[in-house]
Amino acid sequence: MNREKPQLSFWQVWNVSFGFLGVQFGFALQNANVSRILSDLGADLHSLSLFWLVAPIMGLIVQPIVGSASDRTWNRVGRRKPYILAGAIAAALGMVLMPNAGMFVAFIAPMLFGAMILAVMDASFNVSFQPFRSLVSDMVPAKQRNLGYSIQSFLINIGAVIGSILPFVLTNVVGLENTAEAGQVAPSVTWAFYIGATVLLGTVLWTVFRTKEYAPEEYYAYRGEDHNEVAKQQAKEQQTSMFAKLSAFFALMKTMPTTMKQLAVVQFFSWFALFIMWVYSMPAITQYIWGVDAKWFDPHYIESVGQIPAAIQAAKGAAGDWVGIIFAAYSLFAAIFSVVLSKLADKFGRKLVYSLSLFVGALGYFGFMAFDNPQPVLVDLYITSVEVPKAAVNLFIPMIGVGISWAAILAMPYAILAGSLPASKTGVYMGIFNFTIAAPQIVSGLFSGWILSSVFNNEAIYIIMLAGVSMLIASASVFLVKDEENVA
Repeated sequence: MNREKPQLSFWQVWNVSFGFLGVQFGFALQNANVSRILSDLGADLHSLSLFWLVAPIMGLIVQPIVGSASDRTWNRVGRRKPYILAGAIAAALGMVLMPNAGMFVAFIAPMLFGAMILAVMDASFNVSFQPFRSLVSDMVPAKQRNLGYSIQSFLINIGAVIGSILPFVLTNVVGLENTAEAGQVAPSVTWAFYIGATVLLGTVLWTVFRTKEYAPEEYYAYRGEDHNEVAKQQAKEQQTSMFAKLSAFFALMKTMPTTMKQLAVVQFFSWFALFIMWVYSMPAITQYIWGVDAKWFDPHYIESVGQIPAAIQAAKGAAGDWVGIIFAAYSLFAAIFSVVLSKLADKFGRKLVYSLSLFVGALGYFGFMAFDNPQPVLVDLYITSVEVPKAAVNLFIPMIGVGISWAAILAMPYAILAGSLPASKTGVYMGIFNFTIAAPQIVSGLFSGWILSSVFNNEAIYIIMLAGVSMLIASASVFLVKDEENVA
């Protein structure tokens, strides 16, 4: 019979996920600035989504491997913590190298170098992501599971707020330049990545030193399993051939819990939409709100005219900074909503709260097109004042919906899923569940660029509307999910 895990104090639950703040800090910097960096290094709009494919492909490969390995790892550092720490160190190194692609031009094309470092960063982030998810499942009892994943969602979004806004702060408060010549990266972005690498390592070390994972005997006792029997089974699995391991892995996919299969449908449409937003928000608002013609995102056209006009450079720089602001806004709204998310889920049910959250997220995407007023206004952001088009300020309204949906996406699927997973396979199933995040992004990456160029004539605002439709479908799909509970 299962023994329930002991209740944790608020700060114990906090420490379990605190390192995720730093990991998301770095990931947010990447999300808000990689399209900008790659565009400066020479990528066109059609190919942007193809470069972004690196992230879900790395997740698809790395997370199941790390999940399976961490299920079998018990050493002096812990079970999940060795992977969290290793991923953080590698990601920090990638963050230092990424904005310096132009320095390696004598050895390799800057855009190719940037793509390679993007792959390293994404692989490293994914090494940390999956164990953090499993660490909450390992450490937090069932009664605190909503709280555990809500706190993780809160910390993720606080990290995302700071990471997203940092280049803007470095430009408008510190005074660093936010524009870049072709083949180079703006100084404000470069220093933001340096700071992000430092924060990433610092917060992960906090979790590593402040969280003590359960010993295997104690952990399996809470799950009603015998540690020795599990160890024997895992040792037997280790001795099997690679073919047998692959067969067992695909067998796990076939026999995954029904809840996971049902959540996969929701995940597909929600992450399809998120991928589009991350890739195309920058060109969408640069074109639609700042009035920059789509031709200025075409490297062939830019090469034909020889030089980007200063006004176009300034508009692209300002719009790029503003993307960081609105990404910070939706992350801030998500962090605020995370505070009440677990209480709402406890009172009204996870499925209803999850579905309604995705619905308002869809409305948020549609809201991108609702504002096109180019009149300049002076905005007081407390830390500085900046003049931007009025439509850019109005984007804070749809970001409320996007933030609510993002908070739910970060917490609700895992809270629902955790109750249906076997103890000895939690890590590997969490890794397999990442397929439901990676696959829709891969599909989006393969087709969204083609849709943008062939259907929407490179007018990026319309691809954001497609994201809204996808999020609506995700909202409706939640009602197909069966929410189960266990007591571990």
